[in-house]
Order: sequence, then C-alpha cells, then structure tokens
Amino acid sequence: MSLQDPLADLFSRIRNAQLRKKKVVTSPLSKMRENILEVLKNEGYIRGYARTKHPSGREELDIELKYDESGPVISNITRISKPGRRVYSGVERIPFVHNGLGISIISTSQGVMSDTDAREKKIGGEIICRVF
Repeated sequence: MSLQDPLADLFSRIRNAQLRKKKVVTSPLSKMRENILEVLKNEGYIRGYARTKHPSGREELDIELKYDESGPVISNITRISKPGRRVYSGVERIPFVHNGLGISIISTSQGVMSDTDAREKKIGGEIICRVF
C-alpha cells in the first residue's frame, strides 16, 4: 500500500492507539519519523521508541506511549505542513502553541527540532506539526 503522507499516517496511528489506550504502537521505519519521535521523546510526550527488524527484512518503529492520571499526555497532534501545501516560517514568526504549553516540531537545515530549540539556535524552517 502506498502512502501519500507518511507523517500524517504516523500521527493517526498515535491518535488511534491513544483512543484505544494502547501502551505500544508500531509504525514503518523512516528517518523523518524517527527524528520526529526523538523530539517527542526529548520533550516528554512519549516514553520512547525502538527499532525492530522482522525476519522478512522489514524494519518498524515500536512507539511506547505515555499516559498520566487524566489520560494520554498527547491530547492533540496536528499536521501543519502537508504535501500539497508546505508551511515555512522564519525564526521570528514561529508560532507558540497554547502560550508555550505545547510544541511545534520544525524541520530545519540543522535537523528536526522543537520550536524552542529553533528559537534558541535562531533558525527557521518547515513547521511539520503541532503537539499539545
């Protein structure tokens, strides 16, 4: 099956798994997905992730979701830049998510990072998603 937007697929898998209160969800491996998961792990939105290799040679990412007393830590994850409409932002125009309570994940020339890291390094880029 061919996916038109693999990152939207990743976000949908996370949302759907949280609705079903799953502890682990799998996703096909790609460098971009792995970079996004690394940012989510560093910011405390997921417990972690691991690469698994199947006997067929196919690799997947096992994502360990994080919950607290009230429910899932990620209450909203939204794709901003889409294949049909890319959204770029300079460092001075990077949006704050819920007055700094959430994050934006940005793809920059120095890699994928959170909006706070991009502001510290004074670089802009493509706004991939918003997490709250």
